[in-house]
Amino acid sequence: MTKIKSKYDIFRQKTQIILYGTNTFLGRLFDLVLLGLILLSVLLVMMDTVEGINHKYHTYLVAFEWIITIFFTIEYILRIISIQKPIKYIFSFYGIIDLMAILPMYLSIFFPATNILTIVRVMRFFRLFKILHIPQISQQSKQLREAMDASKEKILVFIYFVIISAVIIGALMYVVEGKESGFTSIPVGIYWAIVTLTTVGYGDISPASPFGQFLASLVMIMGYGIIAVPTGIVTAEFAKSSLRSNSISTKKTCKKCNSQVHFDSAKYCYECGEILPDN
Repeated sequence: MTKIKSKYDIFRQKTQIILYGTNTFLGRLFDLVLLGLILLSVLLVMMDTVEGINHKYHTYLVAFEWIITIFFTIEYILRIISIQKPIKYIFSFYGIIDLMAILPMYLSIFFPATNILTIVRVMRFFRLFKILHIPQISQQSKQLREAMDASKEKILVFIYFVIISAVIIGALMYVVEGKESGFTSIPVGIYWAIVTLTTVGYGDISPASPFGQFLASLVMIMGYGIIAVPTGIVTAEFAKSSLRSNSISTKKTCKKCNSQVHFDSAKYCYECGEILPDN
């Protein structure tokens, strides 16, 4: 006996198709409207920080922000009630970002300055990759994630080395230069070392003695190498990921057992041993 769906079940089903169905017309239309509102919201927050615009149109900007926030709130609630496992969405990457997009405006009722934090809504543009669903973009995104994941241990070791180097250099500069040159403490020396190693070079503190300047020159040269190392690590892992992806890009289907073999060079089925077709 077929179970008759209630109006609530039908509503949930239709809502799920619109909110999560990127391949349907209504789903795509909703996603495009959503992206437009995210862009508008980010622009409104930025305009609100411009003194002249804020002075003239602050009330209107806040009103529009509340309208968009209410829309996002309704969307967030509908996303929760329209799926079978709401907890999975709530604690997912997109779920956390969606919640962060609406919280600042409600917090601004008690802490007015927090409304500026609505700028985090720009993170919702990550949905663009999901909406476009272009295989090339998805593949490149996957390869980048794999490269970052494979590089994290090497980068952590590298950061550990940089921190130790900054502490040693900062302490040495404090001893060599002293308070007369602005190195009033070891933490200040470490700050200078980090700024110099990263080639930022604010220039608010600089060595005056010949030995201090010589040491600073060495740190500057070291800084160029430090910038290149993490880039090289990630690039190498990205290249490895690309090679792995290219080696399994074509699938061969066994005519006997219908299992798929993911390697171009495979001649026999891994399941039954049947000779595989050439294409």
